[in-house]
Amino acid sequence: MALVGPPPLLDSNPFAALLGDLREERSATVPFPPGETRVSLARTKRFADDPLPLLLESYERFGPVFTLRLFHGNVVFMLGPAANHYITVSHASNFTWRESHFRDLIGLMGDGLLTIDGDFHRRSRLIMLPAFHRERIASSVEVMVDETERALDQLAPGSSIDLYAWTRRLALRVAMRALFGLDPDSEGDHAVDAASLFEQALSFYSRDYALRVLRGPFTPWARLQQAARELDRLIYSEISDRRATGARGEDILSLLLDAQDEDGSTLTDLQIRDEVMTLMFAGHDTTTSTVAFMFYELARHPQIVSRLLAEQDAKLKDGRPSAAQLMSGELSELEMVFDETLRKYPPAWIGPRRSVEAFEFEGHTIPGRAFVNYCSWASHNLPDVFAEPSEFRPERFTPEAKAALPKGAYVPFGGGSRTCIGMRFGQLEIRTIATLLLTRFTLTLPDDFQLEIRQMPTISPREGLPMIVAPRTTAPRSDLAAVA
Repeated sequence: MALVGPPPLLDSNPFAALLGDLREERSATVPFPPGETRVSLARTKRFADDPLPLLLESYERFGPVFTLRLFHGNVVFMLGPAANHYITVSHASNFTWRESHFRDLIGLMGDGLLTIDGDFHRRSRLIMLPAFHRERIASSVEVMVDETERALDQLAPGSSIDLYAWTRRLALRVAMRALFGLDPDSEGDHAVDAASLFEQALSFYSRDYALRVLRGPFTPWARLQQAARELDRLIYSEISDRRATGARGEDILSLLLDAQDEDGSTLTDLQIRDEVMTLMFAGHDTTTSTVAFMFYELARHPQIVSRLLAEQDAKLKDGRPSAAQLMSGELSELEMVFDETLRKYPPAWIGPRRSVEAFEFEGHTIPGRAFVNYCSWASHNLPDVFAEPSEFRPERFTPEAKAALPKGAYVPFGGGSRTCIGMRFGQLEIRTIATLLLTRFTLTLPDDFQLEIRQMPTISPREGLPMIVAPRTTAPRSDLAAVA
């Protein structure tokens, strides 16, 4: 029995959706929270180009709940630990994702876990959970190590690389092999330059909003749809072959083909396609940006690199991490660097929602059918939660400090029933890439590099991350003693 899919969007035409948004706003039965509610193209552009300062300034002016009119309509922002917990956990049922401002992601990913709500989300997640159990994730270690070492073999001391682009290619190869059992070097019918196609598709979300509402030939939307069709050819061909031959592997696609929920419902080919597309997006874009931002900060903090190298020298046997070390997070210095990177640069930086019913929070009313966003990026930069938040300080995440954080303070993977299902896979992949890279090379920044951040759909270095490759240095003896 096939799992029944979600209801269609009220209207997939962007212009009709905009008009519908305005009608919903005007029919609100309670007022919006205070904020900047007049039409302002300057504010809209500022939010599109550099949203973090605007959100932090608004938090200072209005408190944890405020309204900003962006482009055509009001958007309510709720920031801080209590707001994050309210939206993602305690009152999650009063918010939908599917009709939020990120609804055009459905044009690429379809109805995967990221873009669905309610009972269909719950049942789809139950079907997929066994594919992400710890033992299944552990079976991916070999692929991650193999692909990382292959990519490292292509680097040479003295050379310059774009670490963001390098990691993006690596992460996509890992996703194709570990998640879907596909050979990225195949020359057969399944050979598709998936990395370029994904780059083409995701470029849609970095365009100006006014361009993203256009449809028809030669528009950004048309390029996205073209890329999606090519990726569909790869995915549906693989699904068809495996159904016909019965061939299965340890990859997640194989598990999805046979997975059932408690009622015996299974996923249709379309639903499998949508989950595959969602996992390909989530499985390489977030990993890529996290690795890039991590090594950007390490290049600016050589004393932290020294502690990481000391830890490696003290704990790695013959300079090689074991699968158990990578799975468990035993390398505690690296874990703190990882957590602090996700605090300062959470890839999924905003949690778009739409309220179902009107509600009250922190003394303010919020209408039903309002766009309501939480923002991990802004919440992680609140000085009343994280002291001197612009500073990169891994020691914020010692076990004791992490346990003392307020509920909802740290949400790089979301929360509640929408916590990223691939979180363990992503953590393992980033640990693997970072550990093996540190065992072989030291990366430094060009003197003239200035980081600029792109926000859509995940935060990443706007112009990539140029880095200079040098041989690994040796940790000072004092650092070795401290770790040992």
